[in-house]
Amino acid sequence: MRIWLVRHGDADADIPEGLADEARPLTSKARHAVEAHFHALAARLADPVVVFMSPLVRAVQTAQIMAMTLKYEGPMRVNRVLLPDMPVGALEGLIQEHAGQNLILVGHQPSMGALASHLLGMQSFPKPVSPGTVIGLERTDAGTEPARFTFYAAPGQPVLETIEP
Repeated sequence: MRIWLVRHGDADADIPEGLADEARPLTSKARHAVEAHFHALAARLADPVVVFMSPLVRAVQTAQIMAMTLKYEGPMRVNRVLLPDMPVGALEGLIQEHAGQNLILVGHQPSMGALASHLLGMQSFPKPVSPGTVIGLERTDAGTEPARFTFYAAPGQPVLETIEP
């Protein structure tokens, strides 16, 4: 089972008039940056079965750009457990419901970093999870052992295939 944790791209700092933070879209620059970033990672993001995303606009847009870049045509589902600051247990439940399937989870910080450290059995994730970062993991379907780290890719930086706790 492969799991890719994706933090949404850089969002506009301005909240649209009459709306809340949830409505903040990606910046134009971020749209192009995440598209190029996902294109460069396409071989590492092979064969997802389901893409789950936070319902916030910036996460939905990031997931849509990723799907178009990867030519992914499978299910894309919004899920509230990917909202910012959701407990790791809720995210773990979503993963368990889809054991054996390769999943892309598009969410926010601190949730993505907390989930990465939880799945890897670490106290905290040792790298910053900046906008657009993708963390690749492999895990047994049962999830009884810590996941195996496969890569860390922050936009504009070399892809890391090992990390030190």
